[in-house]
Amino acid sequence: MAIGLLSYDVADLCIGKPHLLALSATATIIDALAAIKLSDDNAVSVWSCDHSSTKINPLNCLCIGKICMVDVICYLCKEENLSSPSEALRAPVTVLLSKSTGIVRHVDPTSSLLDAIDLMIDGAQNLIIPVTRRNRRKQLPRSSTLPPYLTNHSSQEFCWLTQEDVIRVFISSVGLFSPIPSRSIESLGIIKANFSVINYHSPAISALSLISNSLVDQTSVAVVDNRGTLIGEISPFTLITCDESVATAIVTLSAGDLMAFIDCGGPPEELVTKVEEELKRKKLEGMMEELLTDDDYTSPVSKSGSSSYSVRMVRRAEAIVCHPWSSLVAVMVQALAHRVNYVWVVENDSTVIGIVTFSEILRVFRKNLESLIAG
Repeated sequence: MAIGLLSYDVADLCIGKPHLLALSATATIIDALAAIKLSDDNAVSVWSCDHSSTKINPLNCLCIGKICMVDVICYLCKEENLSSPSEALRAPVTVLLSKSTGIVRHVDPTSSLLDAIDLMIDGAQNLIIPVTRRNRRKQLPRSSTLPPYLTNHSSQEFCWLTQEDVIRVFISSVGLFSPIPSRSIESLGIIKANFSVINYHSPAISALSLISNSLVDQTSVAVVDNRGTLIGEISPFTLITCDESVATAIVTLSAGDLMAFIDCGGPPEELVTKVEEELKRKKLEGMMEELLTDDDYTSPVSKSGSSSYSVRMVRRAEAIVCHPWSSLVAVMVQALAHRVNYVWVVENDSTVIGIVTFSEILRVFRKNLESLIAG
């Protein structure tokens, strides 16, 4: 049975996945915002394509990274962009790309599941895979003219594979790894004690670098009280469902107030007023005028243009937690159910002691796959 699991190649895992919306590397951040809001996915791929040759060659197109709403929000929160967001949004989209290498990797469709796991353990978040006939799904007809900020790949379509996709493969074959899935996360040694944290009363803007880092690590920022009790989180997986106007809340509110602001129920009126008053006090009227409209600060709406589980979901700011004695499979189910790549680990008194990530879970399955092969 393990042989059947090992027979998967990455093309098999892409069956039914939507084709990528490809943003040109020559686009601006304004263009990126339009593409993000057009996409059913949480992130948009950025491509450098050479169409000067008349001969079709998919190798002329290279995905150089990905961007999401969190990248835009964090960029607008930088001190040099606060006074004039509209000017900042005219910058090239490439300024948003992560400096970390290997987050997005091109992979041959015949690469094995083991190859994919190794790349993800090494830091890859998205594996770019050319769509072949067997993993092609019917797409809605495209207009003959793409928006200028989008690009094509000489008729070659691509999709991408995520850590979540691979974890779903393991959860469907979890019986093969018995008794590992029933063991506690503490006994497996996968609780990471190094995590990002901010005090509930601290200014949210002081967590800006932590938010950026957690986006790269696919984790989150824990919000705690003075005793280390986990109150909630500031998660990229929540911010990704918001729009760029949330930048005004990050630069004006405390971490605790920001959690309430980005909750899926929509921000309380008193917090909206507080944001506006603080922007005026900080002499950031330009930010208020350019980012806030009558349509802002409404409850985020999940997209429903696709039947794939890759469709954008709306999340609460409440942290998802487990305990050191929680089983591996229980933690996997929690993370998948809430569409996150991590689960916080707390003691009985809600003191946060660590975090479990998909990367660490993949290491466990990778090691035990080797045992199955040897056996």
